[in-house]
Amino acid sequence: MKEKDFAEFERLIGAEFKDKDLLKQALTHRSFLNENKNLNGGHNERLEFLGDAVLELVITDYLYNKYPDKNEGDLTSIRSALVNAQTCAEVARKIEVNDYLLLSRGETKDVGRARQYILANALEAIIGAVYIDLGYEKAKNFILKYITPMTEQIVKDELWVDAKSKFQEKAQDVVGITPSYKTMKEIGPDHDKKFTVGVFIGNDMIAEGSGDSKQDAEQSAAREALKEKGWG
Repeated sequence: MKEKDFAEFERLIGAEFKDKDLLKQALTHRSFLNENKNLNGGHNERLEFLGDAVLELVITDYLYNKYPDKNEGDLTSIRSALVNAQTCAEVARKIEVNDYLLLSRGETKDVGRARQYILANALEAIIGAVYIDLGYEKAKNFILKYITPMTEQIVKDELWVDAKSKFQEKAQDVVGITPSYKTMKEIGPDHDKKFTVGVFIGNDMIAEGSGDSKQDAEQSAAREALKEKGWG
């Protein structure tokens, strides 16, 4: 296997580690060690545990100060949208984490939903490694540089809102009917399926939505239905 150039990754993210092994650990998936039992060093799950806590603290502090008029429930929902696997995986792709991950041959081939979670976990592990090696301020700066800029779009598109609950409340208030959801289409292999779901009021389909899971597709359909009905 070609040796990964972790120094290149350090330059890419603007963080020079004192302990180079810590960065390597942050990018090492458990499957890689299972396949290479002769190697020293650990996988990234403990670092991920730590990084998750650091990420949540920084994001909580950021949102508390950015949105002084929003209540606890709204702030919690926005935070969830900022630290969920989808957002973290997107950030990980932007900083090219994929190119530096140490994975088993099997995991390397899987580029579907499972990879999204691996990328998200690796991002949290990197934050944990930065925190240990370079301190809280450096970890905070990393998060403010790469993750918080996504806040505006998430708030603007209301990606933090539980669209299914909102559409159900509106439908019950306006027409007295609870919406139902039906899977219209499934495409792709089991590890990388894409779902298209329709949302109905009675027998009338109001809108469709797509996603990597039925739950994501239902949320997407509900968001589209809210727009269609003018219930946003």
